[in-house]
Amino acid sequence: MHNNSMINKNKVILTDCDGVCLDWEFGFHTWMSVHGHKLVTKDKYSVAIQYGMDQVDAKKQVEIFNSSASMGFLPALRDAQYYIKLLAEKLGYRFVAVTSLSHDPSAQKLRTCNLKKLFGNDTFVEYHYLGCGDDKDEILLELANKYEGSIWVEDKYINAEVGADAGFDSLLMEHGHNLNYTGDDRVRIVRNWEEIYKYVERKETERDLKRRTSKFQKNI
Repeated sequence: MHNNSMINKNKVILTDCDGVCLDWEFGFHTWMSVHGHKLVTKDKYSVAIQYGMDQVDAKKQVEIFNSSASMGFLPALRDAQYYIKLLAEKLGYRFVAVTSLSHDPSAQKLRTCNLKKLFGNDTFVEYHYLGCGDDKDEILLELANKYEGSIWVEDKYINAEVGADAGFDSLLMEHGHNLNYTGDDRVRIVRNWEEIYKYVERKETERDLKRRTSKFQKNI
């Protein structure tokens, strides 16, 4: 287990979980199908629109799902497992999870176990759990005091913008529901974790070059 006081703050990535690290949609749609609900349209962020139900019923279904045993078994999204592990093992990055999952302690424990199972026991060093669908404004402002300038990965564009406002390097994971997003130049759109890995590598190279240049100039 890593001692957080020993974590290199230049090598921390903050990330949402659902739709970024984990394929929540796959798990949710499977669960809804088992419970007799028919998907109407997929490429919308709103569950109410996806299933043709009112907002109250839609929120209730998400809350039930997010508190279920399914939270321990969601698969990784796209190439997340390979590249998150590579970021941790090859480049030495550690991750901070910020997720609007549930206030249910059992659901939180299942998610923690799921993340460790998929990405490694020491890859995530902090877990910040919010209520189902809760805004992330306050927690991101709080974390900015510790990790300002770090990468923040989201799939909900509003939260990506909030992260940019707080001083993070915001990346928006592309999905059908945010495909046409053009709202903020500070938010970089990525299609997968391979793109994030390559972006981090470029940042590492630039940082190393600045460090060498600074050291060289001091020695002149």
